[in-house]
Amino acid sequence: MDFNEIIKSHPFVLVDFYADWCEPCKWLDTILQEVADHFGERLKIVKIDIEQNEALAEAFTIKSVPTLLLFKEGTQIWRYKGFMNTQETIKLLEAYHFSKEN
Repeated sequence: MDFNEIIKSHPFVLVDFYADWCEPCKWLDTILQEVADHFGERLKIVKIDIEQNEALAEAFTIKSVPTLLLFKEGTQIWRYKGFMNTQETIKLLEAYHFSKEN
């Protein structure tokens, strides 16, 4: 499945651009697991290793990791460089019309 198919495969897709050598990226793994537990089936989380997917990272102008992109119905609606704690991440995602009704 290519990237466009992935971001269109679910109403809400959160993409985590990361690198194995990135320590903050490792910290984000735990946060994203908690976010996934909170949203359940309402959110699909996809991890993209920038070193294994250089063209994709370049296409989205990923200059630092971690970088999160949120897609709604295949369209990017949010971007964040760095990481936040679990509650901040959940609050921000919910602010982007990510509610129980969606």
